[in-house]
Amino acid sequence: MIRFGPAGNANSFYEAGYKSSLEVPQYLASLGLNAYEYQCGRGVNVKKEFCQQLGEKAGEHEIFLSIHAPYFINLGTGDPTVMESSLRHIAKSLTAARDMGATRIVVHPGSVGKGSREEAMTRAKSLLARVAEELLPSFSGISLCLETMGKLNQLGTVDEIISLCQVDRAYIPAVDFGHLHARGMGAITDLDEYEEILNRIDLGLGGGIVQVLHVHFSAIEFSRGGEVRHRTFAESEYGPDFQPLAAIIARDSLTPVIISESAGFQNEDALVMKEMVQRQ
Repeated sequence: MIRFGPAGNANSFYEAGYKSSLEVPQYLASLGLNAYEYQCGRGVNVKKEFCQQLGEKAGEHEIFLSIHAPYFINLGTGDPTVMESSLRHIAKSLTAARDMGATRIVVHPGSVGKGSREEAMTRAKSLLARVAEELLPSFSGISLCLETMGKLNQLGTVDEIISLCQVDRAYIPAVDFGHLHARGMGAITDLDEYEEILNRIDLGLGGGIVQVLHVHFSAIEFSRGGEVRHRTFAESEYGPDFQPLAAIIARDSLTPVIISESAGFQNEDALVMKEMVQRQ
């Protein structure tokens, strides 16, 4: 089953009179959506009881849950304090995911910082090895989805994410096509470019990862430094176009989780993507 849903709560959720994220699963199901990425970007500030209640409601309405881990995580840091803080944020995210019954946690790799990209990648792999050894054995069945990033000074090219995911089988890509479009200065323009990205992931990771990929998607504004901000499908001057990816998903019978990150219009654009795939 393909999963479509929002990252966080769209404007229309609140405009409809809802207030609590515990109401999200029922609301999304009523729209015809079946995924929800709970946002912990500013920290994992949720109690166990809330997580359990959200998980129960998601199960009742057949909503696939994932979590976005805190933005404070920096896998490539050379600062021991930031390194230990990143480990704590990942541990808290894993605990919240377990309590919710979520099986995927999206993690930003972080910035390059001082030194070379190669040095930052070496540090990131070392930290991910620690996560795999020290944390993951207590959280079986949960994957960390390492996200492709939109700014040039961040770790997160396709090849970097593939390399990081090779550290452990619990790591899979979270492919943000908007981010890749932005860091490539408008690089994704047709079906061939989508296929090239998916083929590289398949070659690098195998194991059917492309079949069940975690996808973030939105139109995006960019400048010389890469990503500036997320936009919406209604703002047609911004890419990338989802239609070629929809064609690939339908042609190859892929079953990804597709999370809409359109600014304020996550639900609406998630439905647009669902309809595009169904029309193929």
